[in-house]
Amino acid sequence: MFLALKEIKKEKLRSSLIVAMIVLIGYLIFILTSLALGLARQNTDGINSWHVNQITLNANANVDMRQSFLTADEVGSLSEREALIGQTSVVAKAKNHKQLSAVFIGLKSSQFIYKNIKLESGHHVKKSHDIVVDTSFKTSGYKLGDQIKLNDDKQKYRIVGFTEGAKLNIAPIVYGQMQTWKSLRGLTDDPVASAIVSQDAKYENDHPGVKTYTKQQVIDKLPGYQAQTATFVLMIGFLMVISLIIIAVFLYILTMQKIPNYAVLRAQGVPSKVLVWATIWQSVLLVISGLIIAKALTTVTALAIPATVPMAFDVPALSGVGLGLLLMALIGSLIPIRSVLHVDPVSAIGG
Repeated sequence: MFLALKEIKKEKLRSSLIVAMIVLIGYLIFILTSLALGLARQNTDGINSWHVNQITLNANANVDMRQSFLTADEVGSLSEREALIGQTSVVAKAKNHKQLSAVFIGLKSSQFIYKNIKLESGHHVKKSHDIVVDTSFKTSGYKLGDQIKLNDDKQKYRIVGFTEGAKLNIAPIVYGQMQTWKSLRGLTDDPVASAIVSQDAKYENDHPGVKTYTKQQVIDKLPGYQAQTATFVLMIGFLMVISLIIIAVFLYILTMQKIPNYAVLRAQGVPSKVLVWATIWQSVLLVISGLIIAKALTTVTALAIPATVPMAFDVPALSGVGLGLLLMALIGSLIPIRSVLHVDPVSAIGG
């Protein structure tokens, strides 16, 4: 490491340029990773907040809760670990406020999802025209006590509570009573729900016409979810490969420029492994320096970014990406090692 530090100190400009390049690549990858995580969470936060394992839908609904209807016979008897969900898309509107596309979720107050909703402020739904909404309503100017309309329903609904992280397929969730869901869908007695959700990983509903899926199977079928995830994974993967190539090229050029110096050291009896480790350590130190600065820039961005931007700055995930970049740097540092191992002291010195 001593030799690597001496080389970095001597070649300040070149080392700074490499660090700057790593900062830009690292910062871009960190921001893309945060954006990917943010979009993924806004697709799935609602379902994940329910803490369920199995979801039963109508067999012909194409694994889509919006298209699913279950009758009382199909629901059957439920234990305390099961709950009914009624889902429909709505447009929330109020005077002097912008309209918001949202997802209405009807719940039964006696079941666990209703009881487990964590409120940021306000209280749970108690009356038929009470609603609890995601905090994104608050950032759009809505507040407790505001009355809003849903779709073309003339009935006004009062916001009695706000809850964080209540989004489904990027749209904010509006929680209300199951009877309100029926009213919004124009239903009478049957159907009674869109889905049965269960905390039991082994739950199965064997009634004809319904099918039980895992939570992940339902998430994977959310519109656009897999396409978004695959796009960001490919982008981040390509950036990793590009960083590997760039780091390898820069290190190779630096190594070739130092061949005469290495030749002198070899002539003085310095073992090849010392020079190899110096090359590796130089790569590691430059990349770590760049990643630290990139992380600092990402932290500043996290503090400055508006709440409306769907980004999630997850420390474990970003640390994993940082380790991936460091691994790419280690692989890149191995490419010029062959030149170091084949240094000919006599020919390089000119003897």
